[in-house]
Amino acid sequence: MTQTSNRIFDDFAKMMTDAAGAAQGVQREVETVIRAQGEKFLRDMDVVSREDFEAVRAMAEKAREQNESLESRVAALEAEIKGMGGNI
Repeated sequence: MTQTSNRIFDDFAKMMTDAAGAAQGVQREVETVIRAQGEKFLRDMDVVSREDFEAVRAMAEKAREQNESLESRVAALEAEIKGMGGNI
């Protein structure tokens, strides 16, 4: 009886191990499908990637800095012209 009992438990343990492995495989497959559907949804929504957003943000910051610099230069030139007695 002990031999049969151990074999039943061994078979049961093997079956549970196989079931756990199958469940992990199913979980990975479901995660892959969900990830693919999420990416498709974002593409369809025309959402920009983080990298593209950061690149445009950097360009906007640079343009703002250049604009502020040009404003300062124009103000300085206007002051210089007024100092010479000219009218703008």
